[in-house]
Amino acid sequence: MANYVFAIRKGFCNFAVMIHLPAIMMRGVLIGVLVSAPMGPVGMLVIQRTLSRGRWVAFSTGAGAALSDLIYCLLTGFGLSFVTDFIEAHQSQLQLIGSIVLAVYAVWLFMSNPSRSISAGRVNTRGYWRDFATGFLFTFSNPLILFLIISMFARFNFPGPEFMVYHYVAGYLAISAGALMWWFGVTWFVDKVRAHFNLRSLWMLNKIIASVIFVMGAIGVVTAVRELFF
Repeated sequence: MANYVFAIRKGFCNFAVMIHLPAIMMRGVLIGVLVSAPMGPVGMLVIQRTLSRGRWVAFSTGAGAALSDLIYCLLTGFGLSFVTDFIEAHQSQLQLIGSIVLAVYAVWLFMSNPSRSISAGRVNTRGYWRDFATGFLFTFSNPLILFLIISMFARFNFPGPEFMVYHYVAGYLAISAGALMWWFGVTWFVDKVRAHFNLRSLWMLNKIIASVIFVMGAIGVVTAVRELFF
């Protein structure tokens, strides 16, 4: 009789845990969206590439950023302390390197002519992997995202102590889905208003976005240098 009651309780607990699976996935989607939503350098880059080179080139950039966010989420969720400790200990150096790369890219972007990238009725698929890599590297070179992820995990109680293997799998897949949904929505919206930009306005917007990215990189360099040497 005792074994029978124990089996019923165990089955009820497993059923209760299964009930939480949709909620866990929803939390994962929200985390993915909120981590991707801040309009930093990658967001500006996605907008610029949507306008100058097309939606799917820009989406591949966002997908690269989503992969970087997922890696940071995995490091946070599984408590890989030696990695997070290394990132925290070398935060200034990593920020300095990432900011310099960002500033150099901004200069290149400022000097480029976006009208050369526009080819009516044609989409260049050769650059997808390169654009994916730039989105990944720009996001991964900013370890400060780790603190945002930690706060999001704490806010949504993710992962929970009751999590089983399939909860982790579903949760992290949901985080990736949320991030990709965000970039899909951003590129869809910008692509819809793309027709309202002529070549001159696109050229001006390219300069503005490049300037904003350069300022972000310059601020990062100044902050990192001040923390390292002052």
